[in-house]
Formats: sequence, structure tokens, C-alpha cells
Amino acid sequence: MSRKLTSAEMGRMDVAQYREADKLPLVVVLDNVRSQHNVGAVFRTADAMRIERVVLCGICCCPPNAEIHKTALGAEESVEWSYYKDTLEAVRALQAEGYTVYAVEQAHDSITLEEAAEQICPKTAIVLGHEVFGVQQEVVDICTQCIEIPQYGTKHSMNVSVTAGIVMYRLASSLRRETRK
Repeated sequence: MSRKLTSAEMGRMDVAQYREADKLPLVVVLDNVRSQHNVGAVFRTADAMRIERVVLCGICCCPPNAEIHKTALGAEESVEWSYYKDTLEAVRALQAEGYTVYAVEQAHDSITLEEAAEQICPKTAIVLGHEVFGVQQEVVDICTQCIEIPQYGTKHSMNVSVTAGIVMYRLASSLRRETRK
């Protein structure tokens, strides 16, 4: 029978070591995500995947925040983050830095997550939207393309933090494979 690893056996970094460690060139942009718990969950997954940073926009709350901390469990202290009042401004800034920016959204010409992972760019950003309204259309309009996670049930969407976790994991896996080449 398997025995769970202890924290010491996992050899995790502390916050200072994490901040100095190399990060994957993947940025997560949250476009008006209203739930502080969703924001915290994105921070925690971003830490786990060791992505570059999280960009909070619009109505997203920012650290320090007790509700973010409940789900982030301190990842809001390790993961670099910034805030923009306007998501369009954030996306344009990332594009100016050379990032290929994808909206994670159901759209007429979207590509699947697998297709996006197969054509991963060295500097990639993903935009995830509001829990009810998704990514603003004007933000979708300036993104390179939309990424969609195929869904086969009766619901037409998943929780934004779950979606973020799936997309971060898949794209991070591709980026890690590319950096080993």
C-alpha cells in the first residue's frame, strides 16, 4: 500500500526560493472574476505550476485579502501579480511584451485546449472571465484566438478556477516539454 509523502519528503521551496526560481513563461489574466475564492484558487494553482504571474483586472479583489488567502493558502505571497483596472489595457501590455494571448472562451472559431497545447508559443497568456458573463467580447476581439475545453455533459461551462487549473496544467506541461528540447 502507498504511504503519503510528508511535507519534508516533498522538498518544497519556501517563498523566497520560489520567487528566485525560474518560472514558466505563462501568465494568467483574470477578467472581472468576482469570487475571492476563485481568485485564491488560481493563485494556488499558479504556484503549483510555477507560472510567471497572475494579472487581476476590473472587479477582481487583490491581496492581501482574507478570503483570497482561504483558498490560496499563501500562494498570493509567492506568485507575482499585478492589477489593471481595464483588462484591455492588461492584454495590450502583454502583447507589447511579446506574449501570445488567448481567451479561454467558447467561440465560433475556438481551438481545443489540446490544439493550443500542440502549438504553444514561448510566451503565452490566457484570459479567464467573469463567472457568469465570461471574458468580455472586446477582450476576446483583441486576443490571438480562443481556447475551449470540450465538454460533453448538460452544462455549458465549468467553474473558472477549475477551468484555470485544467488550462494551466495542460499548457504548463507543453511549455516544460518545449524548454527541455
